[in-house]
Amino acid sequence: MNPDTLRGHFRQLRGKIKERWGRLTDDEIDQIEGRRDILVGKLQERYGWEREEVERQVKEFATRHGWR
Repeated sequence: MNPDTLRGHFRQLRGKIKERWGRLTDDEIDQIEGRRDILVGKLQERYGWEREEVERQVKEFATRHGWR
Protein backbone atom coordinates (compact mmCIF):
# COMPACT_ATOMS: atom_id res chain seq x y z
CA MET A 1 0.00 0.00 0.00
CA ASN A 2 1.19 3.48 -0.72
CA PRO A 3 1.47 6.06 2.09
CA ASP A 4 -1.71 7.92 1.07
CA THR A 5 -3.74 4.71 1.21
CA LEU A 6 -2.28 3.86 4.62
CA ARG A 7 -3.13 7.31 5.98
CA GLY A 8 -6.68 7.02 4.65
CA HIS A 9 -7.10 3.60 6.25
CA PHE A 10 -5.77 4.96 9.52
CA ARG A 11 -8.32 7.78 9.49
CA GLN A 12 -11.01 5.12 9.40
CA LEU A 13 -9.39 3.38 12.39
CA ARG A 14 -9.28 6.54 14.53
CA GLY A 15 -12.78 6.00 15.87
CA LYS A 16 -12.10 2.36 16.63
CA ILE A 17 -8.89 3.27 18.46
CA LYS A 18 -10.81 5.86 20.49
CA GLU A 19 -13.45 3.24 21.37
CA ARG A 20 -10.86 0.65 22.37
CA TRP A 21 -8.47 2.94 24.25
CA GLY A 22 -10.63 5.84 25.39
CA ARG A 23 -7.96 7.44 27.53
CA LEU A 24 -6.00 8.48 24.43
CA THR A 25 -6.67 12.06 23.43
CA ASP A 26 -7.42 13.16 19.87
CA ASP A 27 -4.02 14.87 19.79
CA GLU A 28 -2.28 11.64 20.78
CA ILE A 29 -4.16 9.73 18.10
CA ASP A 30 -3.12 12.41 15.58
CA GLN A 31 0.52 11.85 16.58
CA ILE A 32 0.25 8.12 15.89
CA GLU A 33 -0.39 8.67 12.14
CA GLY A 34 -0.72 4.96 11.49
CA ARG A 35 2.49 3.91 13.25
CA ARG A 36 2.10 1.02 15.63
CA ASP A 37 5.31 1.78 17.51
CA ILE A 38 3.98 5.21 18.48
CA LEU A 39 0.63 3.70 19.51
CA VAL A 40 2.45 1.20 21.74
CA GLY A 41 4.39 4.01 23.43
CA LYS A 42 1.28 6.15 23.93
CA LEU A 43 -0.62 3.23 25.46
CA GLN A 44 2.25 2.47 27.82
CA GLU A 45 2.33 6.10 28.94
CA ARG A 46 -1.43 6.49 29.31
CA TYR A 47 -2.29 3.11 30.88
CA GLY A 48 0.99 2.12 32.57
CA TRP A 49 0.92 -1.38 31.07
CA GLU A 50 3.89 -3.64 30.38
CA ARG A 51 5.18 -3.45 26.80
CA GLU A 52 4.30 -7.11 26.16
CA GLU A 53 0.67 -6.51 27.14
CA VAL A 54 0.41 -3.42 24.96
CA GLU A 55 1.96 -5.20 21.97
CA ARG A 56 -0.45 -8.11 22.42
CA GLN A 57 -3.45 -5.77 22.47
CA VAL A 58 -2.24 -3.76 19.47
CA LYS A 59 -1.55 -6.94 17.49
CA GLU A 60 -5.03 -8.26 18.28
CA PHE A 61 -6.60 -4.92 17.32
CA ALA A 62 -4.59 -4.71 14.09
CA THR A 63 -5.55 -8.24 13.08
CA ARG A 64 -9.23 -7.64 13.79
CA HIS A 65 -9.31 -4.40 11.80
CA GLY A 66 -6.93 -5.27 8.97
CA TRP A 67 -4.29 -2.74 10.04
CA ARG A 68 -0.89 -3.72 8.69
